Parts: sequence; structure tokens; C-alpha cells
Amino acid sequence: MMMKTTARSALVALLLFSGCKKAGGFSGFPPSPVTIVTAKRAVVPESYQFPGAVLPYRRVEVRSRVDGIIMAREFDEGQIVQPGQVLYQLDTVRYAAAYHSAEARLATAKSTYNRVEPLLEQHAVAEQDVDNARSGLAAAQAAYDQAKKDYDDTQIKAEIEGRVGRTNLEVGARVTGPADLLTTIDRVDPVYVSFRPSSAQLLDWQRRASSRALTRAGSALEIQAILPDGSVFPRTGRLDFVAPSLDAATGTQEFRATFQNPDHLLMPGQFIQVRLVGFTRDSAIAIPQRAVQTGLGGQFVYVVGAGDTVMPRDVVPGQWSGDQWIITSGLNAGDRVVVDGVQKVIPGHTVAPKPLADATTVPGKDK
Repeated sequence: MMMKTTARSALVALLLFSGCKKAGGFSGFPPSPVTIVTAKRAVVPESYQFPGAVLPYRRVEVRSRVDGIIMAREFDEGQIVQPGQVLYQLDTVRYAAAYHSAEARLATAKSTYNRVEPLLEQHAVAEQDVDNARSGLAAAQAAYDQAKKDYDDTQIKAEIEGRVGRTNLEVGARVTGPADLLTTIDRVDPVYVSFRPSSAQLLDWQRRASSRALTRAGSALEIQAILPDGSVFPRTGRLDFVAPSLDAATGTQEFRATFQNPDHLLMPGQFIQVRLVGFTRDSAIAIPQRAVQTGLGGQFVYVVGAGDTVMPRDVVPGQWSGDQWIITSGLNAGDRVVVDGVQKVIPGHTVAPKPLADATTVPGKDK
């Protein structure tokens, strides 16, 4: 098979160098000591990493059902609030008056009904009078309930536990009703982390049954969050949502994981890296990452052939697997690949190969 550009360029350059040395009086080079691994096919664990965005588990908009002047703001922006905690206090004068008036009318209606209802059995009042008293009581009760609700709603309370945002209206401002957004509350324990694999990556997963099962909501896929400082978040997440279709604008599909976040290290709006752990690739070849060299035309490795002669060979690397690199094409099982001592290698010359100590080309089981 014809050698590709990268490997051919490395070979030609080094052979020219070797020829120049010989012309200058050197008869040859002693075999260079190198360490090698023997490529083999095995089940290889592989991980994937994507950019991710932290989202609140819930976001609640805080609005007032009634209108009025803000008399007090009972929270600090950015603090964690609890359900039922008072956030704003509106002016109560008008609603207190309406409430007490409705309370008095309800008491009168109850008294009227309690007075006439026993008289019906004695035929001392008409049945219509009792019906009217009963209706009056019901209407008074409804008016009382509404007035009490309005009065209670002058205290605007948190509906969920979470971090309260910036206030949009301050003390002294007039709230006109539900149209005015006062602030928001984000629930930050747990949190969502959203990430978006590409359509090409999704296609690769769909072609493998083991991978396809992991890309469903509720699967055993382990999801790690890599914080901006490079540290790994101490708790793993679980996949809980997969969008039903691709985003036509980006060609990606939204995946979402849930993370427990009691220490609030993950903050809504934060950008992190997401690492997926649990995928495997059957009958794959993997070699140490440092064995793969980079040239102008791509990547290549040095392969020790017959007679311990070393030659470059172009390869196409795929995903990383720990400190291994999965090679999707360019290597066959049984190939001896140079890992250490690459800088001493001259293509076409012999080397003194030595197996890499405790070398295992893949962290999996042989197939």
C-alpha cells in the first residue's frame, strides 16, 4: 500500500539525513534502543467531552397578584431563600380596610342565617327568607375569602427554595399587578447541565447497540462535570432528558443531566466541560498517546517490521481512552509500535526493541 504524505515526508527527510552522514564518512548507525507495544484488539473504554452549560433546576418569576406601593424589601439580592419567606411588603391600608369590612359583613350574614334558620321548622318565617339568608351568607363568605386573599397577597413570598436574583423594583415603587416582574428565584440544588453532541457523534453512537442504550434518558451513563479550574465536580450526574430532534441551526441534539449541588459549586450561567464515562468500543486498537507523532500532513507512528527495521506509518486516531489513543485506521493487530525513543529512530534502519514495562495497549479485555 502506498505510503501517505506524512509518513513519506518523514521517511524521505530522514533517509536524506542518513545518506549525508554516510557520505561524510559514517558507515552506519548502531541499532537505536526503543520501547514498543504490540497492538492488539480489545474492548476499549472510551470517554467523550463536550462544552456544557449549567441551568437552574427550576426558575420562578416573582410577581404580585395585587397592586400597591412597595413598603419594604425583605431579602438581599443573591441570597438563598426558603418557601414562604417574605420577599416584598406592599402597602396594606386599602386591603386591610376591605378585609375588615368583609369580615364584618360575614359576621352579620352568619348571625342573620343562624337566627332565621331554626324558625323555619316552627313555620315562623317563610322558606324564601331562609334561602335569602343562606345566599347572603354564601356571598359574604366569598367576599371575605377574596378580601383576605388580597390582604395576604400584600406580602409577596417565595414559592420555592433557591437563589433570589436582582430586584427590578425597589422600595417606594408602585407595583401595577402581575404584569410587573419583581425578581426571579433559581433553584440551584439540584441543577441541570446541558450539552450538545454533534450529528456525526450521534450517528456513531446509534450504530453501536451498547452506546445507543447509554444515550437514553435514565441510562447508566456516568456524567462528570469539569469545573473551570480543571477540577472534577465531586458528584456525578445522570442523563434525564434527550431532545426529540436535532437543532436545525446547529446540527446538534440537546442532552441534559441532573447534578446534586448542595455546596452550590455549580452556578446557573456557568460554562463547564462535560465528560461522559461508560462507553466502550469493541475490537479496537489503542496505543499510548505519546507513540503518536504529528507531521505536516497529519499523524503517524513508527512501526518495527521484519529484521527490527523501523518505518513510519500514517494513522487516524479517534477518541482517547485514559492515557491510550484509539486508532481507527492505520494499524493491525500484531504491529509493533515504537513508544519511547522516537527521537533516535531513523526510518529504514534497525532498532533494538524492548517491550514497554507493564505495557497494556488497552485498558480492557481481549477480544
